[in-house]
Formats: sequence, structure tokens, C-alpha cells
Amino acid sequence: MGAVSRPRARGASEASLDYNAVHLGRPTPQDRPLMLSCELPVGTCPDMCPAAERAQRERERRLHRLEVVPGCRQDPPRADPQRAVKEYSRPAAGKPRPPPSQLRPPSVLLATVRYLAGEVAESAEAARAEVASFVADRLRAVRLDLALQGAGDAEAAVVLEAALATLLAVVARLGPDAARGPADPVLLQAQVQEGFGSLRRCYARGAGPHPRQPAFQGLFLLYNLGSVEALREVLQLPAALRTCPPLRKALAVDAAFREGNAARLFRLLQTLPYLASCAVQCHVGHARREALARLARAFSTPKGQTLPLGFMVNLLALDGLREARDLCQAHGLPLDGEERVVFLRGCYVEEGLPPAGACKVLVESKLRGRTLEEVVMAEEEDEGADRPGSPA
Repeated sequence: MGAVSRPRARGASEASLDYNAVHLGRPTPQDRPLMLSCELPVGTCPDMCPAAERAQRERERRLHRLEVVPGCRQDPPRADPQRAVKEYSRPAAGKPRPPPSQLRPPSVLLATVRYLAGEVAESAEAARAEVASFVADRLRAVRLDLALQGAGDAEAAVVLEAALATLLAVVARLGPDAARGPADPVLLQAQVQEGFGSLRRCYARGAGPHPRQPAFQGLFLLYNLGSVEALREVLQLPAALRTCPPLRKALAVDAAFREGNAARLFRLLQTLPYLASCAVQCHVGHARREALARLARAFSTPKGQTLPLGFMVNLLALDGLREARDLCQAHGLPLDGEERVVFLRGCYVEEGLPPAGACKVLVESKLRGRTLEEVVMAEEEDEGADRPGSPA
């Protein structure tokens, strides 16, 4: 009971994967400097944003409101050195590389990510869409700073892991809002894929150990659930890595998704830790729609057949009866009172994107009182057993 029809083999948000973002052997232009790390200097900037950039953006009125001195009434607003974060600026062809004084070393980059996760992502000063857009831009600048200097692979991986974890969380927190303001879902998805590409190429260079690699390889597969290319990449990893608990579970989720086994899929999703739940959240709406479509085909009759909404809540890991009612009504299914749905032949319809839902049960509840900073900076709980020290 509870199988869904076979899903399309696509990645997050129904978009095709950028091959450079997932393939280990073909770096993007942004990552090529990393391959010459032995020839590159290490950054020396001690601040989250170089003083020269702060002054320039202050003059040009390009400071984000999350970067100005709190309560500042000056015109133009003054930059707060403790809040301003270097913004992303695309490297121009023929332009010389920035000097070390304009590049933040790995330790400062990690502190910047910690600040973004602990202070900005939790901020109530701006809407979540605005926060997500700001964080995504500043994390892109973190990856670029890392690529332009000679950081070691082990310390680079730590920064890239924390940055990717932060981005996954802020994107997942956007929720089902229709008007996301400055947050472009397609651009955010591209940033997540870019983050995975940078991190997985860092892993592939072989200099370790990388204790969190199993968890993040699992996040890659979960974010690209149903993608043939992503599954192929994971299956090509060393056996010692594939047998680690995070990757075994991610492979089990992917298998249930491909097989159309909704009951097993949602049982597994409820056991995932927080970051893994953030990664897979973009597929939940489609999986629920496919499950509901299969139920409609199985139960619909000319006179109508009812089913308890509580059954739907349990099967699809919904947040309660209200979300179950909303899901059914969004697909044209009539209700019998407040607690039963009627499967009447010819009523089921699919219009537009499936309802995303708040995913409190599947995602938000997994924090269990921890802050995002604690999750981002520490290894996922229950994922630390049987990890290889340095997979070959």
C-alpha cells in the first residue's frame, strides 16, 4: 500500500543537473585556481569584508541593511565592520587577481560562515527570502575567495562543508511562500549545485581525511533525488565510503523514490537528520502528489469511496489534518466532513506545482532545540559510525 508512480529521473526542482557541478573530472572556471593551489598565496584579510570594499560600498550606497550599524541614521548609512560581509564579484577576464590583503584566509572564511549561520540566518530583521538571497551571495564570495588562494584541501573542505550546509538550511527555510521577493529559486538551486560541485571536487583530489564526506555525499544524492547522473556519481565512490550509514540511507531513500514505494520513502524521510531533510525537501511535494495520484487511481469509484485523512497524514508524513485537507482539495478531491476524503472518479486533477507544505514534521522538527550554527559547524548526529579515515 502507498506506492507512487515511477518518478522522473531529474534533480532538484525538476531542473537538469549542470554537468560541471556534479562531475568530478571537469572543474568550472571558478574552481580552476584551486588546482594551482601550490602557486597561490594565502589570504591575509582579517575581516569578513575588506576595509576597502566596505568603504567603497558605503560611498556607493550598496550596503545591505543587514550590514549597517544598527540604528544608524546617517546618510549614507555606515558599514558595521562586525556585520559587513564581502559580496560576490564575478572575476573579469584580464583583470589581475586580488592581492592577499583582499582575500580572507580559511580561518576567517570559516568564521564568516559561522556568522552567516548563527546571526544572519536566524535574523528577524529581514524576511526569509531576503536573508536567503543575502546568504547565498555571501557564501558564493566565500567559495571564490577559497578558490583564489592556496588553501589545503582538508581546511578548504571544512569551509565548503559549512557553507553548503548553511545554504541548504536557508533555502529549506523559505517554505511554501508564493512571493519570495528577492530570492530566485532557480538561482538558489544553481548556487547549491555549485556548492556541491566545489566540495565534491575537493574530496576527489584525495587529500584528507574528510570526516564529514559520507554525510555530504549523501546530501548530494538526496538533493538530486531521482537523477541518474547523481546516482552514477555516488555509485562510483569507493566501497568503504558507500557503506557508511549516511550514504547507505541516502541510497535507500533514492531506491524507494525510484521504485515508487511511498510508504517506505516517507518512513525513511522521517528518520533523516536535519541537514539531510533540508536537502530532500524540494522533492517532498512531488512525491506526495505521485502518492495521492496512485491512491486516486486505486480507490476512485463512480459513487465515491472515502478514506480517513489520518491515514494520509501517516502515509505522507503530513503536518496534520489541515495539511491533508489542503492537499486533497488542491487536487480536486472532495471531503466528507473534516476527517475523510472522498475518492470520486474523475475528480482528481493536477494543476501547477504541487503544494510544498511547511514540512514541520519532516524538516523543522529535526533541529530538536539546536541552533543552525550548531548543526552547520558540527557533524550530523547518528552519522558518525563506521566512517573511513581517508577513502582511497
